[in-house]
Amino acid sequence: MLQANNKIVLEQRGYKIKQAYNLAEARAIFSDELPAAVVLDIQLPDGNGLDFLKEIRKTSNVPVLVLTAMGTHDDIIKGLEAGGDNYLAKPHKLSVFLKYVEALLHRASLVPDTIKIGSLTLEPASCRALMNGEDMLLSQKEYALLQLFVQRPEKILSAEYLYEKAWGQEMGGDDSALRSAMKRLRKKLVNSGYMIVSERGEGFVLERE
Repeated sequence: MLQANNKIVLEQRGYKIKQAYNLAEARAIFSDELPAAVVLDIQLPDGNGLDFLKEIRKTSNVPVLVLTAMGTHDDIIKGLEAGGDNYLAKPHKLSVFLKYVEALLHRASLVPDTIKIGSLTLEPASCRALMNGEDMLLSQKEYALLQLFVQRPEKILSAEYLYEKAWGQEMGGDDSALRSAMKRLRKKLVNSGYMIVSERGEGFVLERE
């Protein structure tokens, strides 16, 4: 939920603002139109903003600024792990808030509507992948991995790099989540003309069949 001054300063700069005072209103906004960027308060009267952020990430890659009065290290990590792109603690200066929002909008402008390679079409805004026009029904992590590969075809990507980008944190010593997601993704790429190949000791690479 935006503070009054935050809303005013954005409107003064020509931004069109849709404001929700609770989760129900936020869900209604998303069902009507996908915004260019989201400023999300964790503390909402009818629920936790991070739970809503996780809902957003199931269907959309829209950039999100997490806004909250709780600014501890653990709170920041939780916000980023839930899918937030950046984190701003309250209270804050209006000038700082504006710079954060402008950075979100800049990121949104850099995301293409679609990414195409062979039979595959990726839609970053909705985190949806199509094969020959048919929805591949990928999970959020499967989509994130596929986009990383499609943007870097024929390039070996390390397991650590893939995990950090798709999960938003360091992999540590357990790569089971990555390998499980990779196994599912490989099955869904059958008949696409592409396959993910393991390079022992180096990582994975997307290659033409």
